[in-house]
Amino acid sequence: MDFIDAYLTELSKSVSALSRPDLRRVCDALMQAWREDRAIFMIGDGGSAATASHMMCDLNKLTITPGKRRFRAIALTDNMPLITAWGNDAAFEVVFAEQLRNFMRPGDIVIAISTSGNSPNLVKAVETAHEIGGTVIALLGDKGGKLAEMADLVVRFPDPHQGRQEDGHLIMNHVIAGELKQRMNAER
Repeated sequence: MDFIDAYLTELSKSVSALSRPDLRRVCDALMQAWREDRAIFMIGDGGSAATASHMMCDLNKLTITPGKRRFRAIALTDNMPLITAWGNDAAFEVVFAEQLRNFMRPGDIVIAISTSGNSPNLVKAVETAHEIGGTVIALLGDKGGKLAEMADLVVRFPDPHQGRQEDGHLIMNHVIAGELKQRMNAER
């Protein structure tokens, strides 16, 4: 089997093993946040930062339902001047935590996306989110790392390969956005 066949075969197995109950619990929490007009903040590093931006886009646009309130999703990965200011003037580990101190309110949600679950800046942001009184959802790799123990809701992508974990996070994003859209359409 060549790399292409092996990669796609393993990805398919991992998608099949992805926890549907965990994804449904995430959708339940996000629907509750929508009903309460809460903000949702996405964070991640590297490829996971790109996924955070993608998820912000999809939550804000793909879930639009005529006549109904929209989601308020913000990717804290997208403000490079503020990220680099905090990284340079304080420490990289606070680049998301300090943004949460500006924007987050009790009851808001943070979605932390990470393959390792151990990034110090995400760990610090999750601690800060809990201090503020928010809920944390973690989309993680197969091991989960520190974030698996810290988050209120966890979805792991059951695959040891980092690239396929990142693929899995994008799949989770699309499943979540699609499910939310259906639920919003059904909501009276």
